[in-house]
Amino acid sequence: MKNTKIVIYIVVALSIFVCVEPAIAGPGGKIASVAFETFWGRIILVALIIIFMPLMILNFFQERKAEKRARKDLRFMANVNPQFDWFKIQERAKDCFFRVHSGWENEDLSSVSDWMTDWYWQNQQMVYLDKWKKEGLVNICNVRMSTYFKPLLFVHRNAQLGHEDSIVVISIKAQMEDYLQNKASKKIVEGSKGFKWVETIWTFTIDNGKWKVSNIEEGALAIAYAKLVKELPNIESTIAGGLKEN
Repeated sequence: MKNTKIVIYIVVALSIFVCVEPAIAGPGGKIASVAFETFWGRIILVALIIIFMPLMILNFFQERKAEKRARKDLRFMANVNPQFDWFKIQERAKDCFFRVHSGWENEDLSSVSDWMTDWYWQNQQMVYLDKWKKEGLVNICNVRMSTYFKPLLFVHRNAQLGHEDSIVVISIKAQMEDYLQNKASKKIVEGSKGFKWVETIWTFTIDNGKWKVSNIEEGALAIAYAKLVKELPNIESTIAGGLKEN
């Protein structure tokens, strides 16, 4: 009976994620879902929140635990190299966030290529922006403000000089308007007008000595990254010889 209940919860949870999965638009190919903007949509949302409240509380504490671990490890590494100072990373993340959105709306990510890894910006340009341009579509993406940057996962890699390929995964919450529109008819294909709070997960990788955007995903994946923390080694063990650089 217990296993049956677990299976039911899993099926329901998966159904929810399928129903509210973002439409393709916005940096990373994601746009805030409009599934719950109608009256009945809001009623369903309230019901789902009540049903899944225990799971949501558990996820909240798991994310808090992951955030504390990421901040702790970054503080340790900041003593080795100031590049890992959280304040500096957060400022870099803010710059990347606004610049990438600007490049996305201009349909040309080459203008912000210094802020993204080569593979990622070229992939996004080809898979989304160039494709939409051929189809006569344009993504309207306006950011009013960003208020919260939360580190979820920090992985230090010391296989190469300069800590290349180290990554930090950050949850970013911002108030933004994001929808896909037909250029000729002005008809909205996906999403809706109006600003809403949106959470996205941004991965930053040290590439040629700089933190660059290497992935952008939907906010629902925050808990998946938080759960990866238990697989991380002690941060001290990732420093070859324990040498201090600064």
